[in-house]
Amino acid sequence: MSFPKRFPNAAAVSSEILGEKLKFPNGRTAPNRFLKAAMTERFSTYSPENPKKHGLPTEQILNIYDKWGHGQFGMILTGNVAVDPTNLEAIGNAIIFKEGDSSERRALFTQWAQKMKQDGGLAVIQLSHGGRQSSIWANRTPFGASDVELKTDPPGSMYGKPIALTTEQIRTEVIDRFVYAAKFAYECGFDGVQLHAAHGYLLTQFTSPTTNTRTDRYGGSLLNRNRVIIEIYDKIKNEIPSSTGFLIGIKSNSKEFQEKGTTVEDAKFLCEAYEKRKFDFVELTGGTAEKFVFAHERESTKIREAFFVEFAEAIRPVFKNTVVYLTGGFRTVGAMVDAVQRNTTQGIGLGRPVTAEPDLPKKILNGSVHSAIQDAFNPNDMIKQMLASGSQMEQMGRNSVRKAGGDVMNQISDYSDERTVEVFNGKAMEMFGNIQKDAMAGKAPKMLVVMS
Repeated sequence: MSFPKRFPNAAAVSSEILGEKLKFPNGRTAPNRFLKAAMTERFSTYSPENPKKHGLPTEQILNIYDKWGHGQFGMILTGNVAVDPTNLEAIGNAIIFKEGDSSERRALFTQWAQKMKQDGGLAVIQLSHGGRQSSIWANRTPFGASDVELKTDPPGSMYGKPIALTTEQIRTEVIDRFVYAAKFAYECGFDGVQLHAAHGYLLTQFTSPTTNTRTDRYGGSLLNRNRVIIEIYDKIKNEIPSSTGFLIGIKSNSKEFQEKGTTVEDAKFLCEAYEKRKFDFVELTGGTAEKFVFAHERESTKIREAFFVEFAEAIRPVFKNTVVYLTGGFRTVGAMVDAVQRNTTQGIGLGRPVTAEPDLPKKILNGSVHSAIQDAFNPNDMIKQMLASGSQMEQMGRNSVRKAGGDVMNQISDYSDERTVEVFNGKAMEMFGNIQKDAMAGKAPKMLVVMS
C-alpha cells in the first residue's frame, strides 16, 4: 500500500496550540483553531422555473459535509450559498430565498447543519450574492453595485452586463435577502453566517473603488461604500440578537492586488468598522476574479506559507475582540503554529488540503501527520489545482461515512501520485474541449473533472 506524499520540511512541531478553543465576542466558543474554508461545491439542484425545487442541497452535498463533519474542525463553512435565485456564482449553488421556502428546503438545510456538527464543530453558512460576477448561464443581466462590466474571461466563465441597483433595490434585493437567509439558517440549526465580501462578489463590488461608481449614500467615500455591509449586519442583529449565540462573520479581502483596487489601508478601515460593530469573526483573504491570488507572489510568503500573511499582519492590530482567521497557503503544522504564535492570526483556514484529506485537522491534532498532502500539479497552475479539488469533492459526495465503512478518504484521488495527475490532466483537456463546444452551442458548460 502506498501512502500519499506530504509537504517536506515539516518538523515534528507540537500542534497543541492549534487545539486551543476560540471565544467569539457573542460568547460562543469554537473547540479548536481550524476552519474549513468555503469552496464552491455546485452540486445543488438547478430549476429556476420551479422555485420550490431550485437550489436545494442534494445527497452529494450532505455526503461531502458528512466527511468534513468527521474531520475535527473548530468551524466548518459551507461554500457559496446564494441569497438570490438568479444572481448565482454558478449553476449548482445552494440557495436560500423567500420565494423558494418549503418544508423540504428547511429539512435539507437542517440535515446539512447536522452533518457539519458531528464532531462538535460550529456549522456556519457562507451567504453570497454574485452581483456582476454571476454566471451568464444563470443571469445575463445581473445586479451590480454599478454597471461596471467584468472583462476577465477565465475558462468556463462568462459574465453579463450588470444593472446598477437602485437605492430601493439595495434594500429589497440585497439587504432584505441577506437578512432573510441568515434567519433561515438560524431556524435550521446553523451556528452562524459568514457574509462573503471578498473575491469580487457583490458586497466587494460595493466596497471596491473599481466597481463602485455610485454618487448616492452607497458610493463615494469608503464609509459609504461599506454602508450596505453594516446595514446587513445591523438588521441581522435586530432579527437574531447576540444572546442567541448566533455568529455573524465576514470574509474580507486584505488587498485586491489590482490597479486602483482596495488597498491594505482600505482593508484596515473596513476591518476597524467590523471590530467596532462586534462582528464575531473575520476571515482574511485576497484577490478578485480579475486578479486571481491563490499562489505565492513573494519569496517571503513561500517561507511562511500563507498567501496573504504580510497583509494580514498589517491589519491584525485593528482587532481586539473580533476573532481573526487567515486562509490560503497553510500546508505544514510549523507554519500554522508560527502564524498563531506571532499573533498574525488566531484561526487557521484550510481549503484545498481538506478535499484531499477531509480529516486533516484530526490527524494534525493527534500528531499523526505534520503537513498536508502535496499534489504533483504545477504549483503555478491554479486552475488545475482548483479543478482537482472539485473532482475530489465529487468523490467525497458519492457515499456517506457510514457506507464508506468509516473511511473519510474513501474513493478520493491521490494527486500526490504523478500517474494519477497524468490521468486527471487528460480528462481536464477533454473537459476544456467540451466547454468550448457547449459555449458555442449556447449551453452552460460543466466545470467538473470526474475521476474513477
